[in-house]
Amino acid sequence: MDVKNNILETIGNTPLIRLNKITKDLPCTVLAKVDYFNPGNSIKDRMALKMVEVAEKEGKLKPGGTIIECTSGNTGMGLALAASVKGYKCIFTTTDKQSKEKSDILKAVGAEVIVCPTNVEPDDPRSYYSVAKRLEKEIPNAYLCNQYDNLANRLAHYETTGPEIWRQTDGKITHLVCTAGTGGTVTGTAMFLKEKNPAIQIWAIDVYGSLLTKYFRTGEVDMNEVHPYISEGFGEDFVPQNYDMSVIDHFEQVTDKDGAIMARKLAKEEGLFCGYSAGSCLQGLMQLKSSLKKDDLVVCIFHDHGSRYVAKIYNDQWMIERGFMDVKSFKDIINARATKKLVTIAPEHTVAEAVELMKKYDIEHIPVTGGNGPVGSLSEGGLFQKIFSNPEIRNEKISAVMEPPYPVVSFDTPVERLGSLINKENGAVLARDEKGDYHIVTKYDVIQSMAK
Repeated sequence: MDVKNNILETIGNTPLIRLNKITKDLPCTVLAKVDYFNPGNSIKDRMALKMVEVAEKEGKLKPGGTIIECTSGNTGMGLALAASVKGYKCIFTTTDKQSKEKSDILKAVGAEVIVCPTNVEPDDPRSYYSVAKRLEKEIPNAYLCNQYDNLANRLAHYETTGPEIWRQTDGKITHLVCTAGTGGTVTGTAMFLKEKNPAIQIWAIDVYGSLLTKYFRTGEVDMNEVHPYISEGFGEDFVPQNYDMSVIDHFEQVTDKDGAIMARKLAKEEGLFCGYSAGSCLQGLMQLKSSLKKDDLVVCIFHDHGSRYVAKIYNDQWMIERGFMDVKSFKDIINARATKKLVTIAPEHTVAEAVELMKKYDIEHIPVTGGNGPVGSLSEGGLFQKIFSNPEIRNEKISAVMEPPYPVVSFDTPVERLGSLINKENGAVLARDEKGDYHIVTKYDVIQSMAK
């Protein structure tokens, strides 16, 4: 029988998948090493297990001990899996920049998670690095893995990721493209591949706000390069010891926006639901396309799964708020049509007056407003049914026949969201602009905007 003894035996041997649509204009073949097929849904499973195994071998991690690590989530997941199988406790420190899903997943597999502020220096006692170091000293029989300076990190990729890529490409790989964070993946994989063929180009992808690119180019640790960035899982504000810059040929920086947009394109066009770093990795490659030739075989490492970023890069509202997504919104519909004052009616007016307003302004929907805003609504279809069954209703007050008020949304709500709110029960939606004035969007408005 083909049976694994435990979940740890399923780590590694992830597939290489050809990219077909996004890279169609490139002259070469582009393959993705999709490491979300690991049991913890990220490439970090490889180095997490290796760090535990090396610590056990060296006597630093003893039975019943506590594993401590500062992690954005993925390394923690790998360590938590190892701890679950091997019987250790886990405490992880992370930053408030990371997605809530990552922390929730770590808690689900039994870890304790401590969230620390992002925008502090690494040596600040509040940083997630400093908190992890303090906990190691305070807790008996504790071991701080320190993925940044623990060379078992890059050893894992030298022993597994590099050999897998070499074998899967029959040694024909010409370029490795990988985001740069702790340095373990890019350095360890590069060390193996360079031993096999020194001509293989290693391109590290960084983010603006990280100091790694300037350090690679000048050897200078320039803190002026460091500023807050949104991208997750790569980029650093110091240089981890896992780096060996001699095996890296080029560093390329990518913006937060471009990486996020490319991740979404991967999901829609290639069916690969990946994390932030995968989008940035491919974006970095696209920025370097002029350096590629027909016979090149490029391997991009896609680190983790998109489920960790559902509330962020895969959330339209999150993308819009950061200016990452150019989508039509309620505001765009209002700005695109001629300026018209919203027609409303008060509850004490009559049905006949409402009908006259609909005729005069050629509209189908009227919000009913009171002192505190919308209190109900009237639709041409609803009034027609009521008048047809009881003509005398024309003299009734609006308050007696009005329908529930239209939903009120934010002024920048995407058109796609508006479409889901407009139905048989709600013929329109309302929103307030920056001045506090109400505006209305109907089904017809949505259809018109989508057709343009």
